[in-house]
Amino acid sequence: METLEQRLPRITTITFDCYGTLIDWKGGLCASLRAWLGDVVDQREADVFATYVAIEAEEESKPFRCYRDILSIVAKRMGARYGVPVTDEQAAAFADSLTAWKPFPDTNGALARLKRRYRLGVLSNIDRDLFEGTCEHFDVTFDFVVSADAVKSYKPGLAHFQEYLHQHGDAESTLHVAQSLFHDGGPAAQLSLAYVWINRYNQRNGTTVRPDAEFATLAAMADAVGV
Repeated sequence: METLEQRLPRITTITFDCYGTLIDWKGGLCASLRAWLGDVVDQREADVFATYVAIEAEEESKPFRCYRDILSIVAKRMGARYGVPVTDEQAAAFADSLTAWKPFPDTNGALARLKRRYRLGVLSNIDRDLFEGTCEHFDVTFDFVVSADAVKSYKPGLAHFQEYLHQHGDAESTLHVAQSLFHDGGPAAQLSLAYVWINRYNQRNGTTVRPDAEFATLAAMADAVGV
């Protein structure tokens, strides 16, 4: 099996997950939840975050609905779980708040460096209109975006990756970079894509996914590839 270093000379395109990899998903999410869950977020942050992740994954596994609707449903389920009623208006505002979530401090600098050598794209469980709001926080322009509403599917389904391979690139010249072993590492492995794990939250790998490389930040990955 080739190492990442051996594969790098053939890589021309880097695809990214966005929220959790480029955008501080946990920080933004907890700030948005705090608006109506209040102190429970600070008192039980790890539990709140884990609960959110589980509920969102469950909703995404059901017949397709746009991500804005998913967020609204998850908001109401989170409210019910923690005994805080959530109105339709609050649920809608939660979805809108996603566009205010900020990049990690190293994101823009690393993307600018990588852009000098590679095509950059995003494969994200997001509605395109919400992603357009997020794009205002980036200093680079991505060459392409594959969104959930375009493929009517959510990762870890393969549709994002299959659409990318059909429309934008090939497995041999692609490196996928993402924080989530579940949403991204698994499908990348199925399709024989080189995969770098950006372990933003210092997690233990308890899965069968074996990344080609692991870094704590995107900046560290940019250093490693020599840009």
